[in-house]
Amino acid sequence: MSTTPTAIPPATPDFPPPTLLTGLWQRKLPHYPETPARSWYLFLVVTVSVGLYYQLFVSGAVGNQIIAYFQLSFRYFVGIFIIGAAFGAVASVITGLLDRWGRANIVAYGTVVTSLLTWLAQPQCTSKEAFLVVYCAISIVEGAVLVATPALVRDFSPQLDRASAMGFWTLGPVLGALVTTEISTHTLDAHPDWQFHYRLAGIICTVISLIGLIGLRELSPRLRDQIMVSLRDRALIEARARGLDVDALERNQWKQMMHLDIVGSALAISIFLAFFYTIVSFLPVYMATNFGFTAAQANSLGNWYWIASAISLVLTGIVSDALKVRKPFMVFGALISIIGGYVFLSYTDKPGTDYYTFAVVMSFTAVGSGIAYSTWMASFTETVEKRNPAATAVGLAVWGGVLRTVVTFVLLGLLFVVTAAGTLVNYGPRLQTIQTKYHDQITTIQTVGADTMAALGKNPNDEAAQVAALVKLTGDSAANVKTTVELNAKYPTELATLQAIDPQVLVKLLTNPNDQASAATAVGQVAQKFGIPPDQAAARIQAASKVPVDQLAVASQVGPALTTASAQLKAVSAMPPSDLAYLSAHGAAVQQAQADSAKQWKRWWWICLIAQVCFIPFVFGMAGHWSPKKAAEEAAEHDDAVQRELEALSR
Repeated sequence: MSTTPTAIPPATPDFPPPTLLTGLWQRKLPHYPETPARSWYLFLVVTVSVGLYYQLFVSGAVGNQIIAYFQLSFRYFVGIFIIGAAFGAVASVITGLLDRWGRANIVAYGTVVTSLLTWLAQPQCTSKEAFLVVYCAISIVEGAVLVATPALVRDFSPQLDRASAMGFWTLGPVLGALVTTEISTHTLDAHPDWQFHYRLAGIICTVISLIGLIGLRELSPRLRDQIMVSLRDRALIEARARGLDVDALERNQWKQMMHLDIVGSALAISIFLAFFYTIVSFLPVYMATNFGFTAAQANSLGNWYWIASAISLVLTGIVSDALKVRKPFMVFGALISIIGGYVFLSYTDKPGTDYYTFAVVMSFTAVGSGIAYSTWMASFTETVEKRNPAATAVGLAVWGGVLRTVVTFVLLGLLFVVTAAGTLVNYGPRLQTIQTKYHDQITTIQTVGADTMAALGKNPNDEAAQVAALVKLTGDSAANVKTTVELNAKYPTELATLQAIDPQVLVKLLTNPNDQASAATAVGQVAQKFGIPPDQAAARIQAASKVPVDQLAVASQVGPALTTASAQLKAVSAMPPSDLAYLSAHGAAVQQAQADSAKQWKRWWWICLIAQVCFIPFVFGMAGHWSPKKAAEEAAEHDDAVQRELEALSR
């Protein structure tokens, strides 16, 4: 893990330790802190990271509400994430250049800025352009902190404790996502307005960032620019610090980092996390459009993923440090994640899959990702240290820039692969409302056919369209329907009279016009129906005798179904024109998108799965041993070398 250092005479620090007041800017520590203080600084780094990612991820939790409020297209909504990731990539690279300004200062002041933006600026946005600008500002700071926080964790954690420390650091994005989904799960129903969730995140994170502003510290360059394998190295590290040529160590750092073991492994972990970034940004969209889950249900489902990931991150770090190896864990974790991803994608085209099935599969996948990621972070910092320990921030800047660039292309790729999601998000909610409110009318439209309904919409008196519609609704022949329609048009009063007579009585009259009893009954029924005297009722019955009997027989057979069908068409005509137009314009597209969505998402999950497979070969080029025995032997050799040098310094 390291080489035997050259002895350098000890010396006292050339600047005083920061106080409560001077520490607001001058945060560099002249001595390596004792374990309680070191643990406190690591705790602060993790806590502010959680707060930062909570602010960044809240947009995904309330994505559906944001889309509805600003009337965003899905493409624009994803574009917000893409542009934010691009700005974050640039900020990550710049942070490597600004490292001398102070890693702790970047974190402390950056998180204060993002908290205030989240609390006071983002909820006040009334246009999609303003929302984009503020989101990009937050993303810029996140890109910087993405580099600065793991650099601080590396500084305060010797190599033999590195996986545990990095496991806790990676809790930042995981717990940030967990906090986001947990809070939104319990508050979305009561507070469906997205602004509430931004204000809540801003207030909570402002408190956290102020604690970080006061308490965060960092090592001086002379201390942090050396390799520290274990806490036993502390005395030697401080003794060598005075003679360390910081300027020489910090020359050509970017060139030193442009190697396959650095850039290649950064690219590998970035594509490995494609599944993670898809889940954190689009889980509510995916679960709503494919399985009908509400936003609260989807966020609750995300909790299973984040909790499982958090536990595996920490436990893996502890075990990895105990065994002193990283590579076996990276490969093992990747394989678990790949298996979980394969099972997850197999449910994509099974819309009846229940909540707890997804919960179990996602938890399994998260465990694998956590095992791989925490040990990768430890191994990556050790790989950077192997080339130049003073280039930690630059190495992490390379990783941060690559990660955010890959995220940009991942989100862009999702737009082109899962095109159905845009249609379902853009038009699905309103169509769902229309379909719920006008279910029977839409069934009528689907039965009749869009072309026939369009013809009736242009001309309600179009006889051909009327007959075609009624044929579809009644299931009778066109000839019978046309005969009945024409009969109703020619003899409306006469038919109304006949309909007032009991069918059995009417049959007796038609078969025997001289049946006096039936005639009297018919007169009474017509008189009662229309509220007229018997003589007028008899006259109406006499007039009705003009209706051709053969046509009347057809009408009596088709009539009831035709009456129902006419009422159905009338109900459709009563729908608001705007809803009819929306249904006509987007109904077919949404129906097609619903048919395409599952196969497109499955294709996307396959891409994420293949990306995880591609991660494994890059593990072999990173620093560290495969064998715990060899790693323990090297650590023992290092301890002996340190002890010899300390003895030499004490003479």
